Amino acid sequence: MNSPESKDQTIPQKIIRSVVELCTDCDTCRTLMDQDCLFFPELYRLWDQEKESGVSISETQLRRLADLCTLCGLCPCPKIPADIMEAKSRYIDREGLPLTIRLLTDVPRLARMCGTFPKLVNALQSNKSISLLLKRVTHVHPERQLIMFPEQNFFQWAAERGLTSRKKGERNAAYFVGCSAGYLFPQVGRATVEVLERNGVTVYVPSQQCCGMPHLAEGNRNATLACVRSNTGNLLTSIEAGDDLICSCPTCGYFMKNLLKEKAYYSDAYQHSVNSGEDELRMPHPSHGDKKYRILKKSIFRNILNDDGYFSSIDPMSRINLAEQISDAGEYLARLLAEERVNIRFSSITERMVYFAPCHQREQKMGRPYLELLGQIPGLTIDSIGGGIDCCGMGGNFGFKTDFHEKSLIIGKPLMEKIRKKAPQAIITDCMSCRLQFNHVLPYPVFHPMEILARAYQNASS
Repeated sequence: MNSPESKDQTIPQKIIRSVVELCTDCDTCRTLMDQDCLFFPELYRLWDQEKESGVSISETQLRRLADLCTLCGLCPCPKIPADIMEAKSRYIDREGLPLTIRLLTDVPRLARMCGTFPKLVNALQSNKSISLLLKRVTHVHPERQLIMFPEQNFFQWAAERGLTSRKKGERNAAYFVGCSAGYLFPQVGRATVEVLERNGVTVYVPSQQCCGMPHLAEGNRNATLACVRSNTGNLLTSIEAGDDLICSCPTCGYFMKNLLKEKAYYSDAYQHSVNSGEDELRMPHPSHGDKKYRILKKSIFRNILNDDGYFSSIDPMSRINLAEQISDAGEYLARLLAEERVNIRFSSITERMVYFAPCHQREQKMGRPYLELLGQIPGLTIDSIGGGIDCCGMGGNFGFKTDFHEKSLIIGKPLMEKIRKKAPQAIITDCMSCRLQFNHVLPYPVFHPMEILARAYQNASS
């Protein structure tokens, strides 16, 4: 029989309340996250109000608080976003997910619907009256530009080129494209393939679903887990075949490399694989070096360190294998560059640009891998801009929503001002969500690093 305490942890408002109490007891994020987050300022406002008035934070306020987290990954305590993910999903289990949110987070389905008649759909979206009606129905803020779908998405292009079938090569890369490069910005996916092929890499595009992050951020547990199960099977098959596994989207990378393996190292399967002793929990040592593992006493931590998180229904060794094998495309190129296997015969690009490393890229702790390679392009001047907690404010699709639009602009304002002061000819960023925000706020063209590299190769000698 479940204890009252364990039963409380199945009630979403109880989970969010426990987050409030944990965070206010620590208080670190009161000042750390006050400008770059919607969740923490509201959490502390509600807490301070409760203490001053003696009136407890209401269930309605706790529900609204949960909605303010976009899972950007910037907060320093991994337990907090994990608990918020769980609470959001339990709210949706209880309330259901509105059809408009379900549609907006399912980019592949939306792209298929709009891609059937792309010219007609884009023409309707270009009509001011119809566009306003569409925004009202979908709860998109009236000042936001609706996304215009390309006539050919990346996966159609890849199929035409035969990239959806594995080929033997000296170096093979299975490319997880993601929804944004797959359906919204296919030029990014094409550029990634062109750059890899220019460097002797045979590219294969395995069958794939959305990574799951948009569904996770909205609390749609069933859709999230369905995506993960499908992708895990397909991508691990590529790994077993000897392919290198890469992605060009930092959100997909963050989801697979960070979130998916959460708590998997606590599992019996992993502990058995690393030959843990009877009273040991062996955890990968973050700094590696001579100490490969941090060793904890199982007798002390067995009741709190378990593989009981959001993704625990999926085989922990599969999650760990996928997380440890997938690389950001920039990381992959950086490794090839270190091996002197990158073609650096670039044509000149005499322009001044700024580079912004987005939140989900920074949270993978991989530095800024594209910068060294971009620095090899003759004539190109790049300023790296933005600090450790700078954020564009878009939060995936949150910035499109009527309730979040203005807040997203407030969060992104400090970064936008830094970019305006540089007055660049273009902006480079890995994140297509940031790209949408930059396009909305700033007058400068925005490119993925792979687009710049592909451009530098175009007029260069092979």
